[in-house]
Amino acid sequence: MRSPVKAAFAAALSILVGVAPAAGTAQIPAGPPAIAPQGAPPTTVRMPVRPSALATPAAPMVAGVVPLPPAELEAFVDGMVRDAMSADRIPGVTISVVQNGQVVLKKGYGFAKLDPARPVDPDRTLFRIASISKTFTWIAVMKEVEAGRMRLDAPINLYLPEKIRVRDQGFDRPVRVIDLMAHTPGFEDRALGQLFERDPARIRPLDVYLRQERPRRVREAGSSPAYSNYGVGLAGAGAAWVSGKPFERLIESGVTGPLGMTRTTFRNPYPARPDLPAPMSAALAADLSDGFLWTGSGWRKRPFEYTTQLAPAGGVSTTAGDMARYMTMILNGGTLDGVQIYNPATAAGFFREQSRPAPGVSGVAHGFLQFQLPGGRTGWGHDGVLLSYRSSMILIPSLGLGVFIAANGESGERLVSQATGRIVQRFYGPAQTLPEAGSSWLKQNARKFEGEYVSTRRSYRGLEQFIGLINARAQVAVTDAGYLRIGSRDSSSLWLPEGTGGRFREVGGWRKITFVLKEGRASGYYPASGVQLFQRAGFFGTQGWLVNLAFLAAIAALATLGGLMIRDRKDHRETPMQRRASLMQTTQAILWLLAMGALAVWAGKAGDIAAIFFDWPGGWMLTASSCALVAAILSLVTLVLLPFIWRGGRRVESWTVGRKLRFTATTLVYVCLSLVLMMSGALVPWAS
Repeated sequence: MRSPVKAAFAAALSILVGVAPAAGTAQIPAGPPAIAPQGAPPTTVRMPVRPSALATPAAPMVAGVVPLPPAELEAFVDGMVRDAMSADRIPGVTISVVQNGQVVLKKGYGFAKLDPARPVDPDRTLFRIASISKTFTWIAVMKEVEAGRMRLDAPINLYLPEKIRVRDQGFDRPVRVIDLMAHTPGFEDRALGQLFERDPARIRPLDVYLRQERPRRVREAGSSPAYSNYGVGLAGAGAAWVSGKPFERLIESGVTGPLGMTRTTFRNPYPARPDLPAPMSAALAADLSDGFLWTGSGWRKRPFEYTTQLAPAGGVSTTAGDMARYMTMILNGGTLDGVQIYNPATAAGFFREQSRPAPGVSGVAHGFLQFQLPGGRTGWGHDGVLLSYRSSMILIPSLGLGVFIAANGESGERLVSQATGRIVQRFYGPAQTLPEAGSSWLKQNARKFEGEYVSTRRSYRGLEQFIGLINARAQVAVTDAGYLRIGSRDSSSLWLPEGTGGRFREVGGWRKITFVLKEGRASGYYPASGVQLFQRAGFFGTQGWLVNLAFLAAIAALATLGGLMIRDRKDHRETPMQRRASLMQTTQAILWLLAMGALAVWAGKAGDIAAIFFDWPGGWMLTASSCALVAAILSLVTLVLLPFIWRGGRRVESWTVGRKLRFTATTLVYVCLSLVLMMSGALVPWAS
């Protein structure tokens, strides 16, 4: 069992600085029906409506598919949402379900604003939908392809102004448009301190952001997936450049305007500036839901998350009603109200797999992500995550069905990620069965899979690399019952093997993952999403080294300071070199303890992830890194002085063999910790 000190330090390190790439999430716990806060009743629009309600002919029914019964669907969604709101403390939810060209359900739950209280209205309340915005960007790109101004197999640099073109950085293959769609451009992923902005004065135009925040290329384009917001920003900038229109105007003139989505916008509410797109209209801003954080005693409104600087990747605010029109258009082959947004070939491409990193995991279709659903069904769409919002849009062509759901608190993660799957399972089966028995084969081959795995979706430099190496980890183990358990900081899931080739299916769920086997041993695995790879950490790359060395260093530092206070001061006979070395190691002890203390204070802010993003790196993180850097330098100097310590002379009683051994052991612990921190990017306070 780990000591309380080690456990506390491990917890301080294992903070969440982004949405952890978890392998799975637990089922939504049951609970008593939630009561809408502030007495806000749910707002409902359900039917099915007449075709004229969408002003477009109903899409033909899918053969052999029984349409959803509206009343039963509403009752099921009511129970699912209310249970989740009560159990997970979700402030507000909005949802729309369409099928065969009709709106089957539109509904709002909870509240959108606190002061004064305002309930969620599915036709008026705008929610931030984060990365679902990418589907709008991909539609804009494909419209430029249709117009002949872009080609999918061409380098993206052909469609960008020189100042934001992708640099070679030692790689031979150029980044193509299709690589951006598949999330395989080879970029590292950086987010802290720049993906979202709290202060509107810090917002930058898209082209300035893309130039100033250019990430490193860390792998060959097209080789391995690593989800990239920056890559989508490049694609949006390219479409805007070749069209001759600013990105926001491009979407309004080509997508939302023709669709009559009058309550959908990429614009943010900020004071007008000549170098930025025009802000969101006052009328829409008045109906924009706030984002909330549950503090344990009540709701707290979070600061607005400005995304204009990378709008193509996550800038949309919209209503459930507008998303119903959007989903209907996509399911209807790109047309709505007699208006054609894109042609049939493009429509087919959004539902046809373009790439898949490994058998058994989800693929990508021209930027639309594939979703694994109950009964072996396939969905296409996207989910979305901002600091204060969660959202999902999944379209299932085989059922003529589309589901959009969003929540205005990060606590809505489980509800939003599972809603579509639970609807499909409830109405189209198969019925949920009891978990199967564990696998005896897996227990016998546990060592092939067990270990720590690190995501390719992370930063590869500086302090953000250090945090990413901690956050973007998954621990894989085989339970005594014969299940594969994949756990991250805040989630855990169980899996059973499908054969012996490395493919696994979720226990009690419908997702699948695939391990990459080399010489009979797993070198990595692709999670169900398929947009990143978790690589097995090497022996010296496991988190245990950092935690254990930090623990030993803390004990050594305390012992050094303790020894300084209780050591017999009557005999000061020591060489000048020993005196300097002793002073140097005392200084190191103080610096290491200061570094650990500053890191612990910084980690204490992890309860509100917005504070980490907006204030990155912050004074405490810089203090921790700076103290650790100086301590590491002194540790290396002390290592060089060790031979002189041991040659200090036999008559020097204050430097006994025992003291020399303790001094040497402390030096080695400090040096080893310094090397681990250096390799993880923690010793570069100037590179945040």
